[in-house]
Amino acid sequence: MNVYYNPLDKTCKSITGGIRRNELLTVNVFGDGDEPCLFVFFKDGGEAQYLHMKKCGKYWTVQISFSETGLYFYYFIIGGSKAGVGKFRDLEFSENIAYYQLIVYSENYVGADWFRGGVMYQIFPDRFFKGKDIAIEQGKWLHKNWNETPEYRMNAQGKVLNNDFFGGNIDGVIKKLDYIKALGVTVIYFNPIFKAYSNHRYDTGDYLLIDPLFGSDEDFDRLVEECNRRGIRIILDGVFNHTGDDSRYFNKYGHYDELGAFQSQDSKYYAWYNFKQFPDKYDSWWGIDVLPAVNESCESYAQFITGKDGVIEHWMRRGVSGFRLDVADELPDEFIEKIRSAAKGVSKDAIIIGEVWEDASNKIAYGKRRKYLQGTELDSVMNYPLKDAIIQYVRSGDTRVLRETIAQLRDNYPKFVLDSLMNILGTHDTARILTVLGGIPAYNKDEMAGTAMPPEVKERAKELLKTAAILQFTLFGVPCIYYGDEIGMEGYGDPFCRYPFRWDDIDEELLAFYKNLGKLRAAADMFKDGEYIELYADEKCLVYERTNGSEQVIVAVNSGTNLFDIKYSGTLYDITDHCRIFENLFTIKPGSATILANFRLE
Repeated sequence: MNVYYNPLDKTCKSITGGIRRNELLTVNVFGDGDEPCLFVFFKDGGEAQYLHMKKCGKYWTVQISFSETGLYFYYFIIGGSKAGVGKFRDLEFSENIAYYQLIVYSENYVGADWFRGGVMYQIFPDRFFKGKDIAIEQGKWLHKNWNETPEYRMNAQGKVLNNDFFGGNIDGVIKKLDYIKALGVTVIYFNPIFKAYSNHRYDTGDYLLIDPLFGSDEDFDRLVEECNRRGIRIILDGVFNHTGDDSRYFNKYGHYDELGAFQSQDSKYYAWYNFKQFPDKYDSWWGIDVLPAVNESCESYAQFITGKDGVIEHWMRRGVSGFRLDVADELPDEFIEKIRSAAKGVSKDAIIIGEVWEDASNKIAYGKRRKYLQGTELDSVMNYPLKDAIIQYVRSGDTRVLRETIAQLRDNYPKFVLDSLMNILGTHDTARILTVLGGIPAYNKDEMAGTAMPPEVKERAKELLKTAAILQFTLFGVPCIYYGDEIGMEGYGDPFCRYPFRWDDIDEELLAFYKNLGKLRAAADMFKDGEYIELYADEKCLVYERTNGSEQVIVAVNSGTNLFDIKYSGTLYDITDHCRIFENLFTIKPGSATILANFRLE
C-alpha cells in the first residue's frame, strides 16, 4: 500500500513534538487509495478511541485536541491494516506495530527562556582550580601535587573513603571565570558544593552551608556577583534522595551539635529515614551505608527542602538560577513538583534539570510511568540518548542510530524542551569522552590509573572528538562541556574522570576549536529555538540545517569515502576552517566534519 506519514513533516502533523492541552492538531496521511483510514489513539493505560479520517483528494485528515495532559499513543488503520511508527518515524504496516506517541502538556509550561541557545560548563568543585589556601579538616587529606592521581584504593575495611582532596575552591573558580567566559559559557553547573565529608560531596552534611573546603558564604556571594558581571548563571546539584551518614540530619559519628536520626528515635530528623532495625540497619542509596536514603514523602523533610525559607528558596534567593536533580528517577513525582514550585516561586525563569539516562518523555522508573515533561516537574533532562548516539556514530561511522535518535527525540519531546536538553559527551559519572573515543581498554582500576593514550591514538581520538563536539553544539539542546574536555583531558570511570584540571598541559588547538564553537552559539539566535532540517543522509554521511529563517547553518559530517556537493544560492562561510568563503557550491570531503553559515564570525 503506497501511503506516507511522518510526524516530523509538518504537512503530516501540524505541530512537531508534544502539544499543549486544548491545542488543535491536524494529522494528514497521504495516499491515493479510497479505503477508510482510522486514527486510533489512547491515553497511557486507557482505552483506545477511533476517529474516522476524512479523505480529501490525495490525503486523509483529522483534527483533534486533548483536554487532559498526559502521555498518549496513536496509530492508524488503513484499509483494515494497522500502521505504526517505523524507521526514522516513517509509517510501517505490521500486525505488531510500534505506536507513535504524543505528550500533551499544560498551557503554562514554557521552561526557562534564558537557558536555550547558551553553553553550559560543568565543574567538579574540588578539581577545577585552587585559589587561596583553605585549611584541611580532620579526617581528610590534601594531595601535595595538583596532578596526582585521585585515590581509588580500598582501605582495610574494603571501602574507598573519598577523603582525599586537591583543594579546588570558589576562589579558584572566580580566578578562572574569564577563561570560562572565553568558551562562550552562559551557565555553570556545579557538582555538589554543600558541606559534606567526601570529595564528591554527594553525601550531604548540611544543605544550608557551603563546604568549608570550597569556601565561605562571602566567597559564594562574590562568585554570584562575578558571574553576573559576565552574564553567567549558576545551577547547583540538588542531591535530595539521600544524605551522608556524617550529616547534621543522620549524625552517625556525633560530629554535629544536633540530635541526629542515627542517635535517637526522638530526633526531629528520625522520620526522614527508613530504619529496618534501629539504628544499624536502614535504607541507603544502592546499599551504600554512608548514603542513607531519605523518605521524600515525609512532610517535615519535604517542608525543609521545598517549603517557605527551605533549601530551594534559600539558594535561589542567594542568586542561583536552578538545580540539576540528582537521581531524578528515585524522587517521587510529587516531590519534584514541590521543588519546581519552590524554585519558580522565587524566580519564574528558574530551571529544573533532571538526571534521567533514558528518553524522559516515556520513562518508567520503579514500575511507574513518570510525567517529567507535562508541565509540573522538569524543564530539561541530561541528554544521554543523544550522547550515546553521537559516540556510536563517531566510533562506527554509521549514521543510522544517530538519525533514529534525532528523529525520536524530535517526535517525543515538546519543542522548547528539545531546545533545552542538556547535551553531554561526558560527566563526572562517565569516562572522559577522549578516552572513550581512544578505545584503549582497561579492565581494573590499577590499569585505569596507569593507562594513557599513545600520541597517535590521542590525535585520532581528538579528531573524533571534534566531530562529536560539532554535533553536540549544533543539534537541538544546550551543549555542556565537562571541565577539561576542551583541553584534551583523559580518564576512565570514577575517579579517573575526576582528575584535576591540567592547567599545565592544555591542548591549545583543541581549546581554540571549542572557543570557536562557543562563538558560533553566541552569534546565532537560531540555536535558541531554530528548526532542524535533514538535508541529506546515507549510512556514512549526514547533512542537516539549523535555521530560523534569516540565519542558516549547515552541518555536514561524512565518515565515508565519497564526495558530496552542496549546491545553493549565495555565500557560505566555513566556520570550522577560518571562515573560508564558498559561493554556490561546497564539496563535502571524505572523513570530514564541517559547519557552514550564511554569516561570518567576527
